[in-house]
Amino acid sequence: MPESVEQWWARRQWSKGVAVPYEVGRYRTDWERYPVLVRQYHPDLNHGITLTQVPPAADVYLVWECDSGHRFVATPEEQRGRPGGTRRRSAWCPLCAEAAVPKPVRAAEPDAGLHPCGHARDLRRIENDPQDDRCYLCRRLDREALTREQLVSMAAPGSRVAVSNANSTAGTYAWQCAAGHPSYQTSIERILGGRRCPICRHARAGADAVPVGEAFVSRWAPAPASAAEPELKRRLGERLDIDLSPNAVRVAKPFHSHLEVWPDILLPELRVAIEYDTTGRHGLEHVGPREASDRRKDRLLRAAGWEVVRVRCGALQPIGPYDVHAGGITDALVERIVTRLGEIRGDLFVAAYLR
Repeated sequence: MPESVEQWWARRQWSKGVAVPYEVGRYRTDWERYPVLVRQYHPDLNHGITLTQVPPAADVYLVWECDSGHRFVATPEEQRGRPGGTRRRSAWCPLCAEAAVPKPVRAAEPDAGLHPCGHARDLRRIENDPQDDRCYLCRRLDREALTREQLVSMAAPGSRVAVSNANSTAGTYAWQCAAGHPSYQTSIERILGGRRCPICRHARAGADAVPVGEAFVSRWAPAPASAAEPELKRRLGERLDIDLSPNAVRVAKPFHSHLEVWPDILLPELRVAIEYDTTGRHGLEHVGPREASDRRKDRLLRAAGWEVVRVRCGALQPIGPYDVHAGGITDALVERIVTRLGEIRGDLFVAAYLR
């Protein structure tokens, strides 16, 4: 159970038998990956203990202060787990994050009245199904009251197995399409409306046309996040005689509703993907949950026969055996990447593609 920073520090002093259980700077490298947390932590709010004296896994309540002046209490584990799926800087402060969520507003229907069942009338919902004179809430409650077998029999063609851990309050279910792709938290409206598996739908637009491990040009690939990736790609194109036009690799398992991944740069002849990683403008990129996503992406690529070289900038630490650290796009960085390619595929093989 977490304890206050004063109690935690006193207990560590007693167990270690010294006045300073952890010297200043001991955990600096562990916290360098979280620049926003370094800025939010203040020793004067935490019994004079610096953040570099706190182990990242310590079960202790610390006091933090966000850029807006909000003070809140959280453990190191809770802080390192933020943000969830957002890039907002306020996600590192629970008070700012709560205030940033827009509240749903529905315009009142002055002449709506009530249904005979007693529920408030919603004209927009009723117009969606003119053949059913029941209110929307009654229709939804009836659908949620269906048995497991009835829901499976009413599922759209191609959605064969399916209901598990039904949540009748939220109206969501976990389904699995005929290809075995999971589709979690799917609403009953989408199931009964015939919505197909998003993974299969995306794959039909490109990934299904190539075998696992093949590089291709995908319509789903996002645009470069910054000007650094195109510049590195240009310099590599001047150094290597390789077709750099593919932007996706077909993988065996889904990655964010797609059967493909989109590395920053692909070297199809060498089957090596190159990623350029920075912490971004607010220090939230490639840290915490986003680092876990990067690791999963690398595992899918390696399972498909590819290797990954990540260029890690700033305080980002290597997460793969061939990662390199850099401060920017330079000719020296390109040569280091070429050296890594030789380590992966062999110097003689790589030399055949050098310009």
